[in-house]
Amino acid sequence: MEPESAVTTCYRHPRVESHVRCTRCERHICPDCMREAAVGHQCPECVREGARSVRRARTAFGGRITTVPLVTYVLIGLNVLAYVGELVRPAIVDRFEMLGIGLLGPDGGHYVWQAPHPAGFQVEGVADGEWYRLLTGAFLHLPPTGGTFGILHIVMNMVSLWNIGRVVEVQLGRLRYVVLYLLSALGGSVLVLLVAPTQPTLGASGAIFGLGAAYYVMARRLGADMAQVNRFMAGLLLWLLISAGLTSWQGHLGGLLAGAFVTLAYAYAPRDGRRALVQAGACAVLVAVLVVCTWAKVTELTGAQ
Repeated sequence: MEPESAVTTCYRHPRVESHVRCTRCERHICPDCMREAAVGHQCPECVREGARSVRRARTAFGGRITTVPLVTYVLIGLNVLAYVGELVRPAIVDRFEMLGIGLLGPDGGHYVWQAPHPAGFQVEGVADGEWYRLLTGAFLHLPPTGGTFGILHIVMNMVSLWNIGRVVEVQLGRLRYVVLYLLSALGGSVLVLLVAPTQPTLGASGAIFGLGAAYYVMARRLGADMAQVNRFMAGLLLWLLISAGLTSWQGHLGGLLAGAFVTLAYAYAPRDGRRALVQAGACAVLVAVLVVCTWAKVTELTGAQ
């Protein structure tokens, strides 16, 4: 009498007969557990283990590779949404624009700061604890009939963000790009606070100048043909000079300097396990410097009240 042959079953489903082995762990697997592999099939556990051991592709600056500039789209959407909010409720501008120090009158009007100020007037701005203005002002723009540019203010900024932002985001990755954008906006606002605290400002220009600086630094680091990049940078600096009498040059210059500092840290951090730590550390140092500068200026302004 011949012995009865052993029946092999799936290790995950013991009641299901199986004659196929996982090419990695060699355990039997049923059709429901089979996962296509380069050679044969693997079980779900081996597939998950393999996914954990595979290093994800990174950009030259350490970010995750992305082909869709999602953050740029979101930033444009937020700016446009804020602009619609301004049109519906114009008071949003006075409440959230960048302002170092000003006066809120008893009639609800907004007045230029003076010390000492008349009775019934209240201090407003960053000096009154409204530090959020350092960032919210970067998402607001001139109303359609306001200032020199009117609606062209947001149009030009969003076109610039569309053109520059997509390139920078793809090179840096989304997380590093967000940090760069926000720190550039913050750097522009802090320089406004330091140099012209009584001047209300608004617009994404500081952040966009930071992206422009990032584009230049990245191109040099990657060894790109600098002829076109130099022309772009020359145009950016020329606009900085021309716009000095029309817009907030402090916001533009502050964003440019902050963006350059952050991107230098991104570009020249060591390409090993320390890269992310060095990049994050440089950003933290910049935040600390900006906070200290803001605190010192606010202390000076409030001491003069």
